[in-house]
Parts: sequence; structure tokens; C-alpha cells
Amino acid sequence: MNEDAIRLVTIGRIFRRRWRLLAVVAVVGALVGYGASLLFPPRYTTSASVLLPGTWEERELLTQTEVATSSVVVDRAAARLGWTGVSGSDLRDHVSAKATDGNIIKISGTADTPERAQRLSDQLAKEFVSYATRIANDSADPEAAGQLAALQKSVKDTSRRISKLADAADPGQTVESVQTRTELEKLRTALLEAINALEQADPAENEAKNLVVMGSAARPTGEAPPTRTQLIAGGALLFFLFAVIGHLTAARMSRRLRGEGEITAALGSALLGTVDVPVERPTHRPEGSGPGAWIRRLLGLDVRWDLPTPQTSGDEASRQIRYRRVCSRLRDQPSAPRRLLVVFPEGDEIARRAAGQLVVEAGSDPRLRAVAVPVSRPMVPDRGFESGALVVLSAGSWTAGELAGIAEACADAKHAVVGIVLAGPVRATRSADHPRDTAVPALAGFDGERDDATGVRG
Repeated sequence: MNEDAIRLVTIGRIFRRRWRLLAVVAVVGALVGYGASLLFPPRYTTSASVLLPGTWEERELLTQTEVATSSVVVDRAAARLGWTGVSGSDLRDHVSAKATDGNIIKISGTADTPERAQRLSDQLAKEFVSYATRIANDSADPEAAGQLAALQKSVKDTSRRISKLADAADPGQTVESVQTRTELEKLRTALLEAINALEQADPAENEAKNLVVMGSAARPTGEAPPTRTQLIAGGALLFFLFAVIGHLTAARMSRRLRGEGEITAALGSALLGTVDVPVERPTHRPEGSGPGAWIRRLLGLDVRWDLPTPQTSGDEASRQIRYRRVCSRLRDQPSAPRRLLVVFPEGDEIARRAAGQLVVEAGSDPRLRAVAVPVSRPMVPDRGFESGALVVLSAGSWTAGELAGIAEACADAKHAVVGIVLAGPVRATRSADHPRDTAVPALAGFDGERDDATGVRG
């Protein structure tokens, strides 16, 4: 397969000629997705928000998200919920937490019903706030707290003494008395500011004690992905893409010969020309009966999709010119015998019709007899009246090994391959005459004898 395999026209050709198969594959994928949805019960997810007041660094927020989903918090939430057969380890895979803008941690819980999902998220948020506050309280230094309380008491006592000294000072309005009272008030203000600064010396600790749950989690109204609809659609799309990719891969790996040089090299002879075979619908339909053949026809598998769309042909006269030119080249060969076998691969409908037309156009000079050769086990009639073979086939249908087998079968029957004719399908124009049925002349034996390869009596 050349670079045409990756073009959009190739994709379009797959859709046009394999749309039935693609539709069936998509339906199968949808059924697989539906079956998967039955194995995985529906899930519902909701979130509860916890506000962390103050200023927090990013690493501190990440630490808090880890705390929110820690085993301690989840185990405590499981114990409070009291769901039968559900432990903290079972819930650990159904909870998550993430930090968002504004120092908000969203704690999410997933359960098989909307009510359970809501209760799980709310309980996790409560347990997280309780556990974080407990950590903050336990991390406080008891000795430092006692020193702070003693300092506060000392400041209060000092403030009272300052007030007494201010009251005992000269109540007059002298400069000295006013200055004294002013200095005492400044000293009391400085003491109060110092104690306030000490109380705010550890803001992180105070912030950890002020975590706020921002309301109850909303009850979910829809399933968490993947939903049943998503599984069905995903299965159909996945199978559809696999089918298309499979077609492209098969075409890319195909070993069927398309070029004239490859075909002539495989058969070991020269190309005498190309002829056109008008068709009204896709050809290359293998004959057969039974359920297998009926299913192939129903799905369109009996028609090759990787062959280009036939070009528009001219009229009947222009097509006959090509056949006459091939016959003329046969007559012009000095060493070519006057009686030849026209060998074509069995199952190649285009080649069969072209061989029949060649028999008609050649007449008696040279005398031609068409023979269908099975590709799986090639067999050509032994040399008798005919002493040569003209191979007719369509391009892109056979591998080098299959064509080499036909050439070897001709050699075993002592028939020299005198030339090759390539047949290609074309679309007949409406103004052109309908193609003649060349099946009978193509398969008729010589001198009324029955052809063993075709099974038709002349």
C-alpha cells in the first residue's frame, strides 16, 4: 500500500464500501459498553469545602490535603458513618481532596447513592477540621503557654499600679504633673501592645484552630463518569476506530501487486497492453453460496474496498480499440503461435470478462481459448492445439507468489507466456452502449470440446 493509505480519500472509500460492516462493529461495541456498565454499578460524587483562614503557603495547603485523606481521618469518618461492611480501607479509594484558590480545600466522596456520597463528604470534612484542630492544640508548647499566661497577669498587675500612680500624682495642672501622667499612659499602652504581639506570635497555630466547613455538600443529581451512556458511546466509537485502523493496517501490509513492473517481473513476460471493462457496480464479488457467503454479501465483504474508484469510460468503440491493439501486437510477434490459451485467475471477474472480449476481437487470427486457473493450486491444460499462453488479470488483486504459481503452471504444461494484459474496471457513460455479455465466448472451449478448467462445453 502506498501513501494513498493515509489520505482522506482512502478513509472515505472505507466508509462507502464498508459502511455495513462498520455499523455492525459499532453496534457490537455499544453492546460491549452496555455490558461493562452492568458490571460497574453507578457512582455518585460530591464535594464539601473547608476554608483555611489567613495566609498559607502552597506546600502547607498540600500538607492539609494529605491530612484530609489520611487513614486517621478516613477511619474516623467510617466509624462515625457506621455503614455495614464498609471500613476505612474500603473508603480510602473513594475519597480525594484538592486545594483550590482562596485557601479552600475541596473534599470529595464517591458512593453508590447520592445520599451516601453527600454524607461521606460532610463527615470527612468534619473529621478533617476536628483532626487538624487537635493537631494544632497538641503541637502547642505547654511551658510557653504558661509563661505567656504569667506575663499577661504581670502586665495586668503593672497596668493597675500605673493607674494608681497616675491617680496619686499631683492633680494640679502644672507642667510636671501633666508630663508624669502622660508618661504613665504611654507606658501602659506599650505594655498592652507587647502582650498582644506575644499572643499573635504563632499565626499558623491560630489559623489551624479556625478551620471552617463552608456548608453541607450538595447532593449529586447525576452519575459520576463514566456513566452508562458514556460507556455505550465509548464502546461504539472504540470498536469503530479499531475497524477503520484494521482496514488501513491490512491495506498497508497487503502484498498484492499494483505496478506494471512488479506484475511483469512476477510472470516473466512483457506487457502487451491494458484494456477496460465497464462495470455498473463494484465487482470482484466471489461466487459462493451458503450462510458464510450470504453474510459476506450482507456486510459488503465480498467487494474489495482498497481498489480505486473506477474512472469514467468512453463509448463501446473506444474500448474495442484497446482490445484490437492487443490482438494486433500478438499478430506482430514473429515467434508467437497462432493458437493460444488466454489464462486468467479464477475468481477475477474483471479478467474473465476481458479474456472473453479478447477471444471475440481476435477471431481466428490468432485463435484464442480462455481458461480459468485456480490460484490456490494452479493447473493449465497440457500443450495440444495451443502452444502458448496469454495471461490476463486485474491489477491489485494478486500477490507475486500467486502470479509466479500461474507462470510455473504454464511452464509445466509447456506453454510459453507470450504476453500479459492488464484489465481495469471503468464506469460506462450513459450515452455508451451497454457492454456485451462476453462470458460465453470467454469460457467456450476450442472446437466444441469441454474445457476442464471452466466446466463449459463449447
